[in-house]
Amino acid sequence: MCGIAGIFAKSPSQEIDSQILVNMAAIQHHRGPDNYGYCNPKDVGVGMSHARLSIIDLNETRGRQPFFLNGGHTIFAHNGEFYDFQRLRAQLTADGEYFVSKSDSEIVPHLVKRFGMQDTLPYLRGEFAFALFDEQEDALYLVRDRFGIKPLYWTQTDNNIVFGSEVKAVLAHPEVTPEFDSQGLFHQLIQVMVPGTTAFKGVNQVEPGHMLKITRENGEFQVQTTKYWDMDFPEADKREKKDEQYYVDGVRDQLLEAVQHRLTADVPVGCYLSGGIDSCSILGLASAASQHPIRAFTISFDNDDYDESKIAEQMAQATEAEQDVLQLNADLLYDNFARTIWHTERTIYNTLAVAKLMMSQHVTHNNYKVVLTGEGSDELFAGYPAFRKDMFLHGMEGPDEAQTDDWQKTLAESNKLFQGAMLPKDEYISDDIDSKVGFTPSCLQPWLGCSEYAFNLLCPERRNELEGYEPGSAIAERLDKNFLEGRHPLDKAQYVWIKTMLEGQILTWGGDRVDMANSMEARPAFLDHHLAEFAAQIPPEFRIKGSREKHVLREAMKGLLPEVLYNRQKFAFMAPPAHTDDKKWRKLKALFAKYASHEQIERAGIIDADYLDSLIAKQESPETPDADKVQIDAVLNHVLGIMVLHHHFIEQDISELAHDKAQQLGWVV
Repeated sequence: MCGIAGIFAKSPSQEIDSQILVNMAAIQHHRGPDNYGYCNPKDVGVGMSHARLSIIDLNETRGRQPFFLNGGHTIFAHNGEFYDFQRLRAQLTADGEYFVSKSDSEIVPHLVKRFGMQDTLPYLRGEFAFALFDEQEDALYLVRDRFGIKPLYWTQTDNNIVFGSEVKAVLAHPEVTPEFDSQGLFHQLIQVMVPGTTAFKGVNQVEPGHMLKITRENGEFQVQTTKYWDMDFPEADKREKKDEQYYVDGVRDQLLEAVQHRLTADVPVGCYLSGGIDSCSILGLASAASQHPIRAFTISFDNDDYDESKIAEQMAQATEAEQDVLQLNADLLYDNFARTIWHTERTIYNTLAVAKLMMSQHVTHNNYKVVLTGEGSDELFAGYPAFRKDMFLHGMEGPDEAQTDDWQKTLAESNKLFQGAMLPKDEYISDDIDSKVGFTPSCLQPWLGCSEYAFNLLCPERRNELEGYEPGSAIAERLDKNFLEGRHPLDKAQYVWIKTMLEGQILTWGGDRVDMANSMEARPAFLDHHLAEFAAQIPPEFRIKGSREKHVLREAMKGLLPEVLYNRQKFAFMAPPAHTDDKKWRKLKALFAKYASHEQIERAGIIDADYLDSLIAKQESPETPDADKVQIDAVLNHVLGIMVLHHHFIEQDISELAHDKAQQLGWVV
């Protein structure tokens, strides 16, 4: 729920402009259309604003943020949900704390008052990003949830720390000048980002599971970064192994509890439903726990190779859910491409992000604000084909010939559509990642393998800035060796994915940003940290048993799933690429003509137009192998995304747009 923004000045005497705060909330009105608020007391040098999506405590006066509490010494703004908050609120009330709302958000300032920030964080369960100013410490805290489900960006100007739920909220401050970062652009083109970075120079993300404490000393900011949580797989020789049924029962219990918590809302809660066991498991448990039929929202594509709606229908029937199917075609996907980039604020390799944006719009039009989703299951239970590949190559001792044949056959048959995206078409080795991890995980290889394309696509000036740059080295530097050393290879592969692709892709352009674009909150129950900590203890051979991925989860959910789902191998949920259909390819080329003509490319000074032309010609050639076309399709989407980003955020004055939006909404102070 919601969007937050704020300004922390170098001096307490510096006045914070009220209208700028409101403008920063207005530019992310889509995150919180129900109400807004701001707070900037005199002689404190800090201000916060908040655009509210009402889900818990619908009273617009009582639940309005930012909260100004603890005798005026604390300012607090929150985006997301805290679960089990009723129990915590009751305990704090019994200890003499007075609450002004029924909102889950308000527990944080009371917990911090009682325990301090560091000791408060273990109490917090859910998906969240928040800012808290403590006047007695003269400190601003910026905190993000354990997996990065909710976003939080920040930058430093000459006079201020500026932060917000979206990059556009940060750029809405007049002191922040939008400028592309060459390394950031390079990583946009290869899909995988360096954790904590963006495409924009000086604009950073608070990393998942991290807390920033920013203080003022002698007119300068001191920024202290603390990791408060990480995905901690046990060291291989210290793992306590129990029988399989123990883990099956534990997963079922933990997931049910996570789902029950995420059904908590003062508005109706639905579910996303694809043809995979992840969303089907969530729907099955939610239906069992609910007193009413669950509305299940399904995407249907106009390509049988990628469409899972028929399988999803079986699950909907089994649970007596009210299935709602949204049919998407090339026109809808490509006509909404540019709008999607405005919300993702990064490039996308596939129109799945557009499909998700269209689905959240459909959900909102059906008067739902909240859905439960299946994201996170593949990360916890090793569902992606890349994990099976790494398990076989690095995690098994002396597989025999029969095992080798079975593994190669099943992996190839079930993932031939995704060669070049979900699986590498060629091996790519990064020496620095090898040194840190022990091998280059297969999940990174398809994208690092695009480095030559990416380098040649950038204009000569940008290439000069990147001379000698090694993307694998930059990624490796952000991986914590303390959570890699001594771990099983499968644990390492999952850890790397969680730190890179989960946060930078699935939870960003596949999650929060396209969900909240239409004022809809998604709740990924699998990413409950209690469940995650239990899943980390599951032995690798129970996560992937033979060639069967997510074995423990399948067994835990066996009674809920129709037979076809219980036995079905992982199928990546992905929109049909442009090269698979002439109509889609024409729509993509029309977008290039609109946003990436030779004239526009020359004016932007980012892309090498000649190399782009050669890449498009290669994509159109019947001689180009399918796996190459999958990879080039992704790269072309990224190029288009960069040019749309340039149109949205560089050519336009975001601070003016934010002011105009506030005027349009009547948010004038």
